Amino acid sequence: MSIRRRDFITLLGSAAAAWPIAARAQQQAMPTIGVLMSTTLGPNAERMAAFHRGLKEGGFVEGTNLAVQYRWAEGHDERLPALAADLVRRKVKVIAGLDSTAAALAAKAATTTIPLIFSIGADPVKNHLVESLNRPGGNVTGVSVLSNELGPKRLGLLHDLLPNASTVAILVNPNNPNAEPDTKAVRNAAPSLGMTIKVLSARNEREIDGFFATLVRDHIPAFTISPDPLFTARREQIANLATYNEIVGMSNNRDAAHAGWLISYGSDNADALRQVGVYVSRVLKGEKPGDLPIILPTKFELVINIKTAKALGLAVPGDLLSIADEVIE
Repeated sequence: MSIRRRDFITLLGSAAAAWPIAARAQQQAMPTIGVLMSTTLGPNAERMAAFHRGLKEGGFVEGTNLAVQYRWAEGHDERLPALAADLVRRKVKVIAGLDSTAAALAAKAATTTIPLIFSIGADPVKNHLVESLNRPGGNVTGVSVLSNELGPKRLGLLHDLLPNASTVAILVNPNNPNAEPDTKAVRNAAPSLGMTIKVLSARNEREIDGFFATLVRDHIPAFTISPDPLFTARREQIANLATYNEIVGMSNNRDAAHAGWLISYGSDNADALRQVGVYVSRVLKGEKPGDLPIILPTKFELVINIKTAKALGLAVPGDLLSIADEVIE
């Protein structure tokens, strides 16, 4: 009996000693990915939730079988290269650039070996992120919602809303690599609509205030934007200033219309991040990013905020309402 007891105690001691080793081994086996973003979590909480839904679809849950290192540039894109380099030093398994072309480019410049999965609004071929849409090649793939390609379409919708407006502003962040091509596309589309375009810039919250001061001074009744994480993050500030100054604002995503902008036209940005999460999962399971085709949107949504229209004293044409995917009462 005493022998069995000693054997049991020895066995118990051996098992207890093995538990920390097993726990450490399990922790080491858990893959770590990096998330790189131009802004902060606050305005992107819904999109981050969508990203994690995509990861879950692929079988990965943060804290259970996946660790995540987050890096936020907090509106300062000049910080992105250093943040990307830090993720590379930490030897993450995948980097997800989730909210801007600048973040994707910084990650690509930082590594040619760690897989990069991005979500951007621009053409990734034109921005030299991938070789082609069907066969991206290298260590990069992702999702493009083509927000930057829709500038002329958004201008046309503004014309339908305000047919007598002769001048419309486009708000750009000059630090965004897409600012110049977006501006050119909108300017090229303006003459056929009988419009002229005034290009104005903002790099931060203070300059957004200055943007509206210029619109009021120059009696410009409406504006569109070159999509940028800054404008997404400051969508409520922009909505409040637009309504206060009785100016029509056109955005690229429905979040802005729900925040109080009059109108938005673009694809589903939250679903784009869900798809990034799915792609990250597939790469973690062994697929090569260069073999995964770029995902493009199949549906674009027109959202009109009637509450904002009433606040502006503006009657939205019936034919525009009839084609809207969502009308916010």
